[in-house]
Amino acid sequence: QVQLVESGGGLVQPGGSLRLSCVASGSIFRLAVMGWYRQALGKERELVAQVTSGGYSNYAESVKGRFTISRDNVKNTLYLQMNSLKPEDTGVYYCNRSPAPVSTSWGQGTQVTVSS
Repeated sequence: QVQLVESGGGLVQPGGSLRLSCVASGSIFRLAVMGWYRQALGKERELVAQVTSGGYSNYAESVKGRFTISRDNVKNTLYLQMNSLKPEDTGVYYCNRSPAPVSTSWGQGTQVTVSS
């Protein structure tokens, strides 16, 4: 079972930036497509970005051009650089495989709040 630990969230003003990190245990990370998900209060969790083991990435329309996903397969770490943040980016951010298996476990997530 892969363990996932997210960090880097916080409170930021609109237009600001944050960089999230996710450290994954287990060898599966290096081969897996990995994604960043977010869950806003009262809403379902949604995939915002994903990256293949070779570095090919794609994004939800709502974050395209503002977020950049990357990974370090040596450090088993996934990153999400978030620029030009908007209040609607507020939520708890999680990492996991993409697509996330139904039986997968999730980390504790990291809270991102965009507010003035």
